[in-house]
Amino acid sequence: MAEKKDQYGASSIQVLEGLEPVRLRPGMFIGTTGVKGLNHCLYEIMDNSVDEHLAGFCDTIRVTLEADGSATVEDNGRGIPVGMHEKGVSAERVVLTTLHAGGKFDGSSYKTSGGLHGVGSSAVNALSAYLDITIKRDGVISHDRYERGIPTVELIDGLLPVLGKTNRTGTRINFAPDPEIFDTTRFKADEIKSRLHETAYLNPSLTIYYKDLRGPVYEEITYHEPEGLVGFIKDMNKNNEALTDVVYFKGMSEGIAVECAFQYVNEFHEDVMGFCNCIYNSEGGSHITGFKTQFTQVMNAYARQLGTLKDKDPNFNGTDIRNGMTAVISVKHPDPRFEGQTKTKLDNQDAARAVAKVTGDEIQLYFDRNIESLKAILSAAEKAAKIRKQEEKSRTNLLSKQKYSFDSNGKLANCESRDASKCEIFIVEGDSAGGSAKTARNRMYQAILPIRGKILNVEKASIDKVLANAEIKSMINAFGCGFSEGYGNDFDITKLRYDKIIIMADADVDGAHISTLLLTLFYRFMPDLIFQGHVYIAMPPLYRAQPAKGEAAYLYDDRALNEYRRTHKGSFALQRYKGLGEMDPEQLWETTLDPDRRKMRRVSIDDARLASSTTELLMGNEVAPRKDFIYEHAKEAALDI
Repeated sequence: MAEKKDQYGASSIQVLEGLEPVRLRPGMFIGTTGVKGLNHCLYEIMDNSVDEHLAGFCDTIRVTLEADGSATVEDNGRGIPVGMHEKGVSAERVVLTTLHAGGKFDGSSYKTSGGLHGVGSSAVNALSAYLDITIKRDGVISHDRYERGIPTVELIDGLLPVLGKTNRTGTRINFAPDPEIFDTTRFKADEIKSRLHETAYLNPSLTIYYKDLRGPVYEEITYHEPEGLVGFIKDMNKNNEALTDVVYFKGMSEGIAVECAFQYVNEFHEDVMGFCNCIYNSEGGSHITGFKTQFTQVMNAYARQLGTLKDKDPNFNGTDIRNGMTAVISVKHPDPRFEGQTKTKLDNQDAARAVAKVTGDEIQLYFDRNIESLKAILSAAEKAAKIRKQEEKSRTNLLSKQKYSFDSNGKLANCESRDASKCEIFIVEGDSAGGSAKTARNRMYQAILPIRGKILNVEKASIDKVLANAEIKSMINAFGCGFSEGYGNDFDITKLRYDKIIIMADADVDGAHISTLLLTLFYRFMPDLIFQGHVYIAMPPLYRAQPAKGEAAYLYDDRALNEYRRTHKGSFALQRYKGLGEMDPEQLWETTLDPDRRKMRRVSIDDARLASSTTELLMGNEVAPRKDFIYEHAKEAALDI
């Protein structure tokens, strides 16, 4: 019986060959097709070179952002094997055209590795307009080239053509991101430099040469950090008052190498970073859990031994003890399990045990010999515990005065649904825009929270002033998930009442400043809202073009206006929106509130350390570094002229 076209039958089953799955679903392999995914392609290639270093065969890596927009990674490792594979072609061709193919599965070529999936190089190849590879190995220079994952070089008896002879070894890969895949093909230099610098800290005997040839000013940096993690901690704390020296230790447990450095500074926050096989795990994982749990247990035992805690006193919690801590935990694991190809979270429970064992042994040895550092940490924990208890009382008193619904001041216009997965809240500046938004919204799923003017800059304010700010209290109360300094225990993302928190500000300088202040608040006191993808920025249009005949067009920037002028025939009336308050409810719904037509940007953080330092620089008290940053990045700004 013949199958109908609309039926699900044998003919519906498709088999994707080679690298087709990568091009069809790139997000599964690199996370996103935005800048984050673009940079991730470079990291995948670079991580292979770092793996050669970890294996003991490479001490130099060169990373170049080329003038034509491509990127080059070159190392002096062993070189990808080019000999005949059992599949009948060069092993290099198998590595770059086959998913889950590589030299990291048998456990002999690489004892530890960041890229164990065998997906990285082949995925980058599939997502590149072209990839050109030169290999120095076995006394010869071999060459291959691909376009969108398809080889363009003809093999000779199954082997790569030889360009010449050499007495050196290594691999050089030059690739250009495919504009058909990526939203942008311009690599983001700041994040790449941060990643390279981290890699140098994690590998003290490795030297990384970085070049950016894209202009207008060429940049060259050499990353070599012989102090390793100690230098890493010193760098992160260079602008803070230190309470202790940098504590460093390392050890082995269950075949896992553990390395750690930490220091306490006179700041009310913690910064604990985790790495596995030189890969930064932005969402932490089992190694971070093992460190935090063991450290808390040991420090509470010391607190009772020294009398800081009496018999009747409850233990310090982990947040109290880590108040002021900056730490880096690095593990080398022979068989790591990450959550996803982008390796954001480590999942091995043996890593937790190994880190806990090494941490427990080593910090006791250190503090038994350095009692003054121990006392300084316990003093900071005692202070943090007192402040936490005071804040809990203050927070309860302050937030209990507001109801979660329509309040007497008309602040929160809540939605009717209580299904958090479907609900969204718009934070709108100004009574006029707030009134229009309340009228225009879908009352079932969209809540409106108007705020008046610019909120407090939390980067400069004390925590009591933050908690006393009326606008901030309104947001905390509306979100429902609490409030915490850093990653404290009072914030519970599972209680969030809205899947989307949307900042809706005017498309001008003041609107941008309001958005920045709100993002600073979220990042410093409710960071999981950003890390888990709940924060968005609405994109209201700048112009409304009404032709003599036909429907009006909304234009979101000057580029869109110029394109409209170029393609539109006939006259049209042009209206520029100076603010959201100038839109009537129908226009606001069409452009900014309607889920089917609106445009929004989701806020994400690729590099937590870079985000933290940049936030401190731009929103803090020091003017000179902020001025330098603005001058350095002026060429990247989008001007409204």
